[in-house]
Amino acid sequence: MHFTHEHQELQRNLKRFIDSDINPYVDEWEAAEMFPAKQLFKKMGELGFLGIAKPTEFGGLGLDYSYAMAMAETLGHIHCGGVPMAIGVQTDMATPALARFGSDDLRAQFLAPAISGDAVACVGVSEPSAGSDVASIKTTARKDGDDYIINGSKMWITNSLQADWMCLLANTSDDPAHRNKSLIIVPMNTKGVSVGKKIRKIGMNSSDTGLIYFDDVRVPQRYRVGEEGKGFTYQMLQFQEERMWAAASSLATMTMCIEATAEYARERKLFGASLLDNQWVHFKLAELKTEVEALRALTYRACDLYIQGQDVTELASMAKLKAGRLARIVPDACLQFWGGMGFTWDNPVSRYYRDGRLGSIGGGADEVMLGIICKYMNTLPGKKG
Repeated sequence: MHFTHEHQELQRNLKRFIDSDINPYVDEWEAAEMFPAKQLFKKMGELGFLGIAKPTEFGGLGLDYSYAMAMAETLGHIHCGGVPMAIGVQTDMATPALARFGSDDLRAQFLAPAISGDAVACVGVSEPSAGSDVASIKTTARKDGDDYIINGSKMWITNSLQADWMCLLANTSDDPAHRNKSLIIVPMNTKGVSVGKKIRKIGMNSSDTGLIYFDDVRVPQRYRVGEEGKGFTYQMLQFQEERMWAAASSLATMTMCIEATAEYARERKLFGASLLDNQWVHFKLAELKTEVEALRALTYRACDLYIQGQDVTELASMAKLKAGRLARIVPDACLQFWGGMGFTWDNPVSRYYRDGRLGSIGGGADEVMLGIICKYMNTLPGKKG
């Protein structure tokens, strides 16, 4: 994937916006355990950042997915993980299936305001008893006339406390688990939708996360995205973009973590010399940077093939797996070189350490990524390689 002048201009404009409208407020939002999504998304929508790869007829820019990757990478310049994750939910997790398979009326009603920043979106897949195991969700949507009546719950839902609508995965028939699910757009102000609680987390503090209940929630069947029974397939396609986004958005964050640590180690004196003069330290930082660049190459390759229309499930899973692992390894190794300062709450590396831990859980755990990779290798138990 080659970044052209247009890609670089997009990144420069976004970075200027981050420096003026996001980073000055990150500490405040982290302390409040929530950022003002409606106000921030409106500003981003006005600047065209929320629909980069979305159809022009609904307000998007209609660019190929490499531009979305350029944006995701630039979001890593935000001084926390929660805000970029929330933005990614809006652009690359709750809206891809709607943009690709939704009816024109549905896209006009829900996608267009998500692109303009007039609506906050969330995606409802995980449940208290079904996270990475998407096939095991229990939430149901039963037909009643021209409507669906939805019952169940969703957990770990990013943006849900501020969201205007949810892209909900629910069981719409008694067919086998991979053919009985549908994606349904559910306005969050619909009668019967309630917030069970705001979930406190060890990281990603500025991003609101909720437990949401659905009690006889009635929505029109025309709010279904695409065909009935294709929800599992649509969600797997959404996961391709989500996992590439997760890998791309981690690159700048890990690079900054390494650079900040190198600068601190250069100034920190230990036994009469700079900590960075210790060969072990600068060799370790060089090794970490090499790992990050290897992830970059893998992520860019997945994006290239995705733009060509190929199935990148295997490569996207590899990139997401590697990103999650490095998001644990890089901050942990860097934190060690900060000594006691690394164990303080307001240290930037300690924030990377807390926020990055989610990378191996959210969007499919490491073990799920390994299972997907094994499937594509044809090496699952009972299979002949």
